[in-house]
Order: sequence, then structure tokens, then C-alpha cells
Amino acid sequence: NHRMDGAVRVHSGAHSTDLETPTLSGQRIPAPKRGEIVRQIGDALRQKIKVLGSLVSLEMGKIFVEGVGEVQEYVDVCDYAVGLSRMIGGPILPSERPGHALIEQWNPVGLVGVITAFNFPVAVYGWNSAIAMICGNACLWKGAPTTSLVSVAVTKIIAKVLEDNKLPGAICALVCGGADIGTAMARDERMDLLSFTGSTKVGKQVALTVQERFGRSLLELGGNNAIIVFEDADLNLVIPSALFAAVGTAGQRCTTARRLFLHESIHDEVVAKLAKAYAQVRIGDPWDSDTLYGPLHTKEAVKMFLDAVEQAKQQGGSVVCGGKVINRPGNYVEPTIVTGLPHNAPIVHTETFAPILYVLKFKEEEEVFAWNNEVKQGLSSSIFTKDLGRIFRWLGPKGSDCGIVNVNIPTSGAEIGGAFGGEKHTGGGRESGSDSWKLYMRRSTCTINYSKDLPLAQGIKFQ
Repeated sequence: NHRMDGAVRVHSGAHSTDLETPTLSGQRIPAPKRGEIVRQIGDALRQKIKVLGSLVSLEMGKIFVEGVGEVQEYVDVCDYAVGLSRMIGGPILPSERPGHALIEQWNPVGLVGVITAFNFPVAVYGWNSAIAMICGNACLWKGAPTTSLVSVAVTKIIAKVLEDNKLPGAICALVCGGADIGTAMARDERMDLLSFTGSTKVGKQVALTVQERFGRSLLELGGNNAIIVFEDADLNLVIPSALFAAVGTAGQRCTTARRLFLHESIHDEVVAKLAKAYAQVRIGDPWDSDTLYGPLHTKEAVKMFLDAVEQAKQQGGSVVCGGKVINRPGNYVEPTIVTGLPHNAPIVHTETFAPILYVLKFKEEEEVFAWNNEVKQGLSSSIFTKDLGRIFRWLGPKGSDCGIVNVNIPTSGAEIGGAFGGEKHTGGGRESGSDSWKLYMRRSTCTINYSKDLPLAQGIKFQ
């Protein structure tokens, strides 16, 4: 029973002990020592990587190698955080006043609430917890209600490492529940930072609730990601990239490719090659090593898939392949390609968390860059081209407005060393690499007068 209101009662076997607030426990440990504990967490996850990856596959539905890969991402973030624990800090700035030092001091925010989604039930918590811990914070995690076994397993692994280091397991506490628990976390003033991963609709409510109490939020919301293929693109890169970005995790990634813009000169050729590649996708049990594509997470997702396919047809689209539910036990649907829709069709502007790829024609660079940016979300984006000028225009102010901007690689598969997140209705948050650690800390600008004088403004003199 973990109480976040001062003392925490930690139950370990037959004994129970009163310990200080977990937030304070983390703050009093020097940052490199925190890094050492996070390193041990990474090692503990390494030892259980296959069994934990298997549990992710069982409970979420993604294929086994993706489940293991997700745990590996947590391990990698732990390694990254270890190095970061010896590097966090602010600059010493030149003061305009003699005998004065001007420095930036970074301190922990305190308690970080982490609400994660079903599609990445391990990795997203890893990004948040590993960085939050080396910054000196405690975490309170609410995983998705449909992946609670994974949440419990991960929390047990972390708690054992903490307790082996004579620290309360409650430094990384877990709460299971639905929207009511998430709302309570958003409203609670003791929650210094709330990191939320999920839909744009729910994220907007979280942001408003947290802002109402002047709290901090970190939002990782929807994506409606595009791949743009120009006439000079290497199709040997394009076909596998589009396939994996669109059907990986059965289309249930926030970085899934949902729109594929093809230059009109190569449109028919790419569609034919992609349809042929789709026909080779091995569909089956996610635990089977030959399987490339497993089921959707819930029956509700199957219904959303069917509704979206129907809307696409009504709005003028043609189903090139897929579009149906697969007749077998589980929430299986066919990976689907739809052509013939206009770039601004309502369904194209809707993020359906399912394996539907809308293939769209374009003529000019300027129009297709604008079409990439016209959706509400701004997470991930990719172009395929050999034109150096076009590449830098794509990366520049008139190019992609997304948080992740790629060239000759797909929209999914971000590296941990870069900041992960997006603009507009994606929420603006950043997690994992670069300077994302700053979101888990509070900044103080500190001035120290080590002289015997006090320079006063406007030359005022005291007699």
C-alpha cells in the first residue's frame, strides 16, 4: 500500500516498514548514483527480455520480435540515461556585474505521472521512467487497462532493483484502472508533471485539466503520417519501407504510415509492386516466429477498421487489396490499400488505428509538401528522393511541419538518441533523447554576488 502523502508503507514479504516519501528518496541521491540504479534496472530487464517480450506479444497482440524489441528499447534508454546522469546541468553565464556569477541550476520536478497506451506497453514507460529517475523524480504509472499484466511485471522488476538498493519500491509506483484514475491523476496538484500518451481527443482533456491547476503536461498524441515518393526515388527502398511502416504492429503505431503520396509518373508501378508485397505478408499467431502481422488489439479496433474502409469507398476510394475481416479466431483484419481518394478526403484526414494505407497522386513538390502539412497531427513524415536541394527544402521552414522528419527511411522506427514527439494535435511533447530531460526538471537562474559591492540600477546611492 503506497501512500503518496508523506510516509509510504512498503510491504515486502512478512515485514512492513515506514519509509520517507519516495520523491525525497530520489532527490537526495546524487545523479550519477541514480544512473547506477537505472543501469541495474536495464540489466534486470535484459535478463527477462524474452519472457517479458512474450508477455507483450500475448497481451497486446504484436508479433514476438516486436515485443522483445520494445523491451530492448527500454534497456537502451536505461543505457542512455546512465550516461546522461553524469551530464545533466546548466551553463555558467557571463554576468554583466563584476564579482557576480550567473548559473543555471536544474532540480527534479518531484512526482512524474506517466499514463501510457496499449500499443507500446513497455517502451513508452521506459522513455519516461529512466529519464525521470536520473533527474531525481519519483514515478506513478498508469498503464493501459488492457495491458495490465505487462505493467505489473515491469513494476515488479523495477521495484526489486530499488529495494535491493535499500530504496522504496514506491519510487516507481503503479496504479491500475481506467479513465477515472487518469482524470484523478490529471487533477491532483501533487502530480508535478503528467506525461500522457494516447489519443488526441483524450489528450486535449488531460491538457486542459492539468493546465487549469497550472501543472505541467507532456503530450504524445495522434499521428497521421505521410510517406512522399518522388519520381527519382529508389523503389527498392520505397516498397519495403511503405510495407513495414503501414502494416507493422498491424497499423497500431502512432508513427504508422497512413498516407502514401506517389508522383503521378510512378503511381501505378508502385501500387502494383506494393500490392504484390502485401500478398506476401505472413499473417498468424504473434508468437510464431514466421508471423509478420498479428491481430488488432480489440474488437472495437476491428469495427473502426470496417467503418473506415466503408467510408473510404463512399468517398470515392478503391480497395486494391484487403478491406475485410479475416475468418479466424481473434481480431484479425486484412492489411489494406486504398487508392483514388483526393488528398483532403475526410477519411484521409482521420487517424484510424488500423492497417489502412491511403495511396494518393501528386504532381509538384510544393503541393505535396502542403498536403503533408494539412492534417491536424504533426508527428512523423518521410520523403524518398535523391535530389539534394529537395531534401534540404523538406527539412527547412517550408518543408515538413512534423516533429520527426525523415529522408529515404519510413515514418516508423525512431532512434532513442533523438527527441521523440510531434507538433500541432500531436501535443508538442518530447520524450527520450536530445534535451528531453529538461521536461522532467525545473530550471532556476541563480545569481551569486561574491563581491563586497552591490551595484544598483540607475546609479542610486544610499548615504
